[in-house]
Formats: sequence, C-alpha cells, structure tokens
Amino acid sequence: MLSASRWRPAHCGDARWLAVLCAGLLALAGCRGPTGQEAARASPEPDAGIKTFRHSLDQAPSSLDPVQAANVYANHVVLNAYDTLFAYKYLARPYQLKPNLADGWPEISPDLLRYRIRIKRGVFFQDDAAFPAGKGRELVAEDFVYSLKRQFDPKNRPQGAWFWQGRIVGLDDWKAAGSDYDREVPGLRAVDRYTVEVRLVRPYPQLLDTFAQGFSAVVPREAAEHYGRELGTHPVGSGPFRVVSYDSSRVVFERNRRFRQEPVDLQAEGYDPATQRYTGVERIQGRSPPFVDRLIIDFADDDASRWNSFIKGNEIQVTGLPAEKVDEVLESRDPVRLKPEFARKYQVASGLEAGFVFQAFNFDFPEFGYNPDPVRERRNKALRCAIIKAFDWEARNRSWYFGLATIFPGIIVPVVPEFDPQLSRSSVTRDVAGARRLLQENGWTAETLPVLVYGQSAGVKQRMFFEQFRAELMDIGWPQEKVVLKQYATFGDLGRAWKESRLPIVSKGWGLDYPDAENTLQLFYGPNGSPGSNDANYRNPAYDRLYEQAAVMLSSPERTALYRRMNQMVIDDCAAITGLSRKRIYLWHKNVVALPDREIVGGFFLRYVDVLPEGESARPPDLEPAG
Repeated sequence: MLSASRWRPAHCGDARWLAVLCAGLLALAGCRGPTGQEAARASPEPDAGIKTFRHSLDQAPSSLDPVQAANVYANHVVLNAYDTLFAYKYLARPYQLKPNLADGWPEISPDLLRYRIRIKRGVFFQDDAAFPAGKGRELVAEDFVYSLKRQFDPKNRPQGAWFWQGRIVGLDDWKAAGSDYDREVPGLRAVDRYTVEVRLVRPYPQLLDTFAQGFSAVVPREAAEHYGRELGTHPVGSGPFRVVSYDSSRVVFERNRRFRQEPVDLQAEGYDPATQRYTGVERIQGRSPPFVDRLIIDFADDDASRWNSFIKGNEIQVTGLPAEKVDEVLESRDPVRLKPEFARKYQVASGLEAGFVFQAFNFDFPEFGYNPDPVRERRNKALRCAIIKAFDWEARNRSWYFGLATIFPGIIVPVVPEFDPQLSRSSVTRDVAGARRLLQENGWTAETLPVLVYGQSAGVKQRMFFEQFRAELMDIGWPQEKVVLKQYATFGDLGRAWKESRLPIVSKGWGLDYPDAENTLQLFYGPNGSPGSNDANYRNPAYDRLYEQAAVMLSSPERTALYRRMNQMVIDDCAAITGLSRKRIYLWHKNVVALPDREIVGGFFLRYVDVLPEGESARPPDLEPAG
C-alpha cells in the first residue's frame, strides 16, 4: 500500500546542507511554528450531545472509490465507508486476519484452488438516492462478485487488479472480452444469495488477505451506475460510517445507524492486558461499534499544522510526533516515554512501521536501466550501484526519523518473519570512494553523466529532501546542474507520474497490505510493471520465475529461502536504494479510548474508538503517572 514518504527535520544544523537550508528555506516552515494550513484545520463547531472523534492523516486521498484505494489515505476512508469480507484483528500483534463481512472462515478445497465464502445475512447498504425510494437494500454475494469485476473494467481506471491478475479463473478473459458485467466469470460467482465461490488458476496463499483490502470493498451496482465517476466523492457502502462531506482538507463521517450489531470480544481481537491495558480498551468489551457519532479525518501534510491542532485540545485528537518536537516531548526515545507534563495529558504508543521507504530506479529509462546496447547497460548498472553507494542512510535517519528508524538491506522489511538480519549491509553503507571508483572504471565523467530528474510533490520539506540527495551525488562528482528537481502540485499528481513511468527514479513509502514478504517482493515482479505496483519496471526472468514458484507456496523454510534469493537479486542488480523502516510514535488525548494504528490494521481501528467526556481519562487510575 503506497504511502507518502514523510520528511521530518529532526534538528536544524544536523548536517551541513541542512544547516544552510535552515538559514533559508527552513525559516519558511520546517523548523518553526505552524503554517497557514493551521487555519485550514479550523474546527467544525462541536454539536452538543454529538460524540466526535477527530483523526488526522498527512495526505488527502484523491478518490474514495474502492477501485482507486491505492494508498493508505484512501484505504483509511474506504474501510470505514464500505465493508470487506475479512479484516485484521484490532489488537493482535503480530497481525492476524479475521472474518468481517464473511460469516466465518471459507471452505477451501484440498488442492487450495476453490474457496467458498459465506457472507453474513442482514447486512444493509446505507440509504441513498441510488436505491429505489432511497432505501438501502441487503448486501448479497453478487455484490462482492460485481465489486471485484470492477477492478478488471478499464473504464474505472482501477489500481488494484494486480492483486488478482492471472489468479482467478476467467477473470482476465472477462476483461479481454469487454468487461460485460452480465457475463459470468467461471472462477468468480455467487453460488447462492449468500455464498461466493472463487476458483483459482493456482494456489494463492494470500487470497484472503487481499479480501481485507479497500480494493475489494463491496460496492452496490446501483450506486456505481447511478453516480459513475462521482462515486469517488460519494461513497455508498455498508461500513460502520457514512461519508457526509469530503474535500481536500477533511472527510466527515456520521455513524451508520444500520451497521450490524457485533459486540466486541477483546480476547478474540487479541487483547494483551500486559501491554494494552493503559489504552482503556476494556471499556468497549461487549459493546457494538462504532462508538462515536461523528468521525472527522483531517488531511494536512504539514507536521507543525497537525501538532498545533492536536495540542489545542479541541481539534485533532491523534497525531504523529513531529521530529522537531522529539526533544521537547520525550523523556526517553528508546523506550519511548513522555515527559511528565505531556504524560499527564496524552497517551503514547510507538513501534516499527510495517513497511519501508526506498527509491527505485526506473528501468524503462535507457540512461539508467535497460538499454539495447549491452555495453551501455553494463555501465548503467555501475551508475546505479554508484548512486546507492553515495546514498547516506545514516544521515537520513538522523535528519528525518529521530535516529530511531531501522536501516536494512534489500526489500524484505524487518517486521516480517522472512527478514534476514544476517544479510550484508554493504548496500546500505555509504562508500563515496567506492562510488567514485565505480564511475571512473566505467567511463563516467562529469561530462558523460546523464541528467537525473528527481520527482517530488510540492513543498519546502520535499525540496529539502531533494537537496540532501543532490548533495550526496555531488560528493561523487555529479554536476549540480545535472540533478534536477521536478515538483508536482499534489501527491496524486506525483503518483500518476510514477504510474505512467515518467520519472527515472521513484522515491516512495510502501506500507504492507498484509504481513508477508510477498507484498514487497511483488513490487519488482515483471508483470506488475507500470501502471502496476512495479514502478521500477524491473524485469528479471530469473526473479520472476522464483516469484511465481514461491507464490503458490504456504509459509515454510523453503519459501523463505526463495524470498531471500529474490531479495539478493534486487540488491545485486542495484535496482533500488533501500531501505529504512520508520519508528512510528503516536500521541492521543487521554479521553480517547483507542490504540491507534496506521499499519496493517489501518482504517479498521477507527470503528473501535470511543471518546470520554472532557477531563476524563481512559487510562486506569493505577496506571496514571505520579503527580
């Protein structure tokens, strides 16, 4: 799941380049107080008797249509407006899947090729003008079939088809034949009103995980046909909340009063009182979510803006900790502990993200990637390897991620069981002399080095991020004028440039859709090339064969060995500058009953949030800080 890389200046003067910028660019924003965006956070006036929870995200989704739920921001909204067959347990760590709209676990054939999934009866779509007399009807198995077909209808410009491409019997043929919704797909059908049958081309161990993603959320056909493209701003689902307004600054939900009544069983959700009792979640035991009348998610890409809204006390109630506030707020970084004056007002949680930030070279560009001239292609590899050696991960960690992030080689992230802590760290160790030597040995000079266009969304921080990268390349002899910044107005515009293969290097964050290394390895699988998830357009037949071999295997030491061989191929081919997993630090008001999660549970956690009256604390009295 795509997420924006977050750029957080930890200390003005942390590095030479940063010190210079702090005297100029940073005076404008990053190392000072709130920007004008704070005004945009102005609170909707609270309504007496309306229990409201205000969350925040650092980017706004460009569409709320499940077929466009390609990033963590859209997914947060979609998972609350719509239903999915499966979800992730609210509190279980490591993450665990559970039935959601599905009425229990599916029947699976012994050859792992046929799934029969029963869905719950008595689930209704929200009332909407799309339905006769404006009355939402019951959700049935055919709705799920229709919704998955939408991912294979080019008219919808879907972004999630890669999950099921080449996996479900007849679905690709259905698309090739014109995406006629009245034509049955042999491998995707409603057996009866409440049973979905999925037949696979080959085993797909992650299939049920894909049915927990926003891409698979259930859309009524009436709404899709009634609103057309406008469905992206007018969700019509059966989720715990219904969207009442949406723009680039926030989305406002109201509780879906027809949402099914399912009392919370904390034990089934994976509750661990030893580590989670401080959150006060025992208060929701036996009650049916959602627990708030109104849910507001504010979108703001500026850390200072979100922080100032958070500390006001009557606006945003959950936020990440800005890097420039770490020393002011934290008594200890590891373990993360608040200073007493903040501990009296806020709750805190931290953990390593289920994802990473990295920069992939786009092999579609002949000056960096594949080239019909084998000599040039060999020189291109040396060029990429030199850039990787020039990259300073340690400086990046210190400057932007509190120095608390985990730097690791390759694309298998530390939170998954397939991670190899013994892997050589040479690909994440800065080696300026080695980079210069590689360039020289392969005939690269200041005159022959190509122009490198570095794409970013607009913003001062993004500019700073680029300047750091350019300074690192200048250290190995890259002329300053040959490293060029191209800024896009919005994150969505930048994402489209990646999808359309218009940039030679893709700098991004990726949050795991599910806790399996396959989810990051697929980022370099050849058939997933642009506009799919393989923005690098990396095409290595040996890699693809291993991926396809591993894709049908259940978790095992043999599959882990294949994963690690693929990981090594990406490193050896110098396909990406990777990687770093950030440490997330969340703060929330003490009257909020919650365990915030942006990772795999993602938007699912919002239905479990409760808000106590002002002045009350969700934290049990015996766990309150002294004083």
